[in-house]
Amino acid sequence: MGSVSLKIGDGTARFKRASLCSSAVNILMIFCVITTNLFALYAFTSSSSSKNHTNNNSNNVIHNKNISLVSEQVSLILREIDLSQKKLAQMEKQLLGYERFDLSRPNIANELKIFLQRHQLPLGKDSRTGITEMVASVGHSCEKNSDLLSQFMRYKLSATCPDDWSLAQKLILKGCEPLPRRRCFSKTVSKLGFFPLPVSLWKPFGNGNNTFNWSGLKGKKLSRDCVNCFDLASGGNENQRFLKGKSKNDFLIDDVLGLGNGGIRVGFDIGGGSGSFAARMFDRNVTVITNTLNVDAPFSEFIAARGLFPIYLSLDHRFPFYDNVFDLIHASSALDVVGGKSEKLEFLMFDIDRVLRAGGLFWLDNFFCDSEEKKQTLTRLIERFGYKKLKWVVGEKVDSFGSGKPVVVLSAVLQKPVRSG
Repeated sequence: MGSVSLKIGDGTARFKRASLCSSAVNILMIFCVITTNLFALYAFTSSSSSKNHTNNNSNNVIHNKNISLVSEQVSLILREIDLSQKKLAQMEKQLLGYERFDLSRPNIANELKIFLQRHQLPLGKDSRTGITEMVASVGHSCEKNSDLLSQFMRYKLSATCPDDWSLAQKLILKGCEPLPRRRCFSKTVSKLGFFPLPVSLWKPFGNGNNTFNWSGLKGKKLSRDCVNCFDLASGGNENQRFLKGKSKNDFLIDDVLGLGNGGIRVGFDIGGGSGSFAARMFDRNVTVITNTLNVDAPFSEFIAARGLFPIYLSLDHRFPFYDNVFDLIHASSALDVVGGKSEKLEFLMFDIDRVLRAGGLFWLDNFFCDSEEKKQTLTRLIERFGYKKLKWVVGEKVDSFGSGKPVVVLSAVLQKPVRSG
């Protein structure tokens, strides 16, 4: 016998002659293995064979039956395990919504069938990507809400789209995002009386505009970040936001911009209400995109009427921006819509970190902490990213949206570090 020795460096493998001692050890090991198996076989069959010692033929029959019975039991167990694994995989697919759309069902709209079908590229295989067909992009949760999605896709081709923005938003909030494209025209309304920039930032409409009924929204409490946020009257609360603070947690825009050393040019406001943060940044030559949904109010239309840029997507959606794009990201209690689950907030924070450039600022503005555990969870998560704490204030603020009592809030300005590798 021999053993193989690999010598690193010269790329060769050489055989060494085995010594007498090593051969004896190998023989002893083989003998031990054989002996152990013989004892195991004897112990397995002795209990059955001890019942009848008078007839050797009967012993053989019983022995064979035992082996056959064990083999059948093992086969049955293996089949059960395999069946259980298949059932578990099927349950996971159903729970997660990864099942393929069943386009043969009678309640599926024809437009949805056409959109979801794979379409061959007209010029054949793409030489750069190797793609041969176009595949529609639809969120996996759409399968779990296929009835609503089919309702969304029922319309008259090349006509005016039905007024179903509330249905579309319901699908988005259920995880059906992105929605399929449609072949109909959105309803157009003649909107007159808009003021030019920069007047439109704080006075979007003139007297001639009667297509918007904003007066009904004034004074409403729509969320913690939108309490009377549609009232832009001079000297009002919304008009003074980010310029004057009511508590130590209300940071001022000019103070935060000073921390950026003049390098703040483009920003992203998450859950930006009626767009006042972007309006104040516009006055300081900073372009800000405002993320919003039309929950209980037409936020997107109002922001656009002010001459600002709204982007319509939920926080479950991966931000449609390239890496390291923004100099500043502003977020408040809108981050709390993830339901308090640390995993969902962690996914969101990693995407915020992805689109924020190194040296950029993350402004966490009056994040609502209803418990010490929630504050500690957020604090530990932020510290994992290694951001530099330029400002960090934990204090109390009157909950204008809910109970009216003081609540604990966290405000911070954090600077993203330069990471190697």
